[in-house]
Amino acid sequence: MTDQSQNGRNDDGPDIQRPENQGGDDHDGVIDFGFRTVRREAKRGMVRDVFDSVASRYDVMNDLMSGGVHRLWKAAMIDWIAPQPVQTLVDLAGGTGDISQRFLTAGGGNAIVCDINEAMLAAGRQRRDMIRLADRVRWCTGNAEALPFETASADIVTIAFGLRNVTDRDAAIAEAHRILWPGGRFLCLEFSQVTNAALARVYDSWSFNVLPRLGQLVAGDADSYRYLVESIRTFPSPEILADMFAGAGFAQVRVRRLSGGIACIHSGWKLD
Repeated sequence: MTDQSQNGRNDDGPDIQRPENQGGDDHDGVIDFGFRTVRREAKRGMVRDVFDSVASRYDVMNDLMSGGVHRLWKAAMIDWIAPQPVQTLVDLAGGTGDISQRFLTAGGGNAIVCDINEAMLAAGRQRRDMIRLADRVRWCTGNAEALPFETASADIVTIAFGLRNVTDRDAAIAEAHRILWPGGRFLCLEFSQVTNAALARVYDSWSFNVLPRLGQLVAGDADSYRYLVESIRTFPSPEILADMFAGAGFAQVRVRRLSGGIACIHSGWKLD
């Protein structure tokens, strides 16, 4: 795991190659949905359908897809946060509450799991570890692009493996900045771009050949996992995402690459 500055350079590998359509920019009212382009207004409903389909098997599939490595990535983000009892976390695209659970058990004060998808929140409420934390966690249906929270109301905002599914990513990052207290921090854990050519070939083979089949076998849905694989390849590079953080007003933007660039954690502070 390595730190890198806002310019996105990584001393452990070469500059990342960027797909041409990276970032999901809106051109003539269309936007990326995996490798397809769809009408901008349709994407949110299409993403909701994906997660409605996989919600009941989402946590199981995370373990199977990553061989459990996603747990190490999430632990790395929580370690970087260093939760404190006085802190309130808002976890965007929080799904079944995995990040909030980790934050609270690591010493955090309270957490709000915010997700646009009711099926994901419903699955999270049924988790035994979340039931045990019921007095410190709140569940909220909300759109990351227009959050139902007051300005300067959160100490920490996170989004893990969710930003690539947001239609207007700039709006979501700006909303994270808005709801943070001055001195608060935003962290994004997301799949990224592998920097080692040999690892990239293995990773691509696993992603495109195995994961959709695994999704069909376990969750009964190959298409949703095919979309998830494709959405990783069209997501902004660490350099571009760092610039998006800075453009929203975040300072001291840093990136940590994990597992050879398969995932990255971006961190930014709201200083005023």
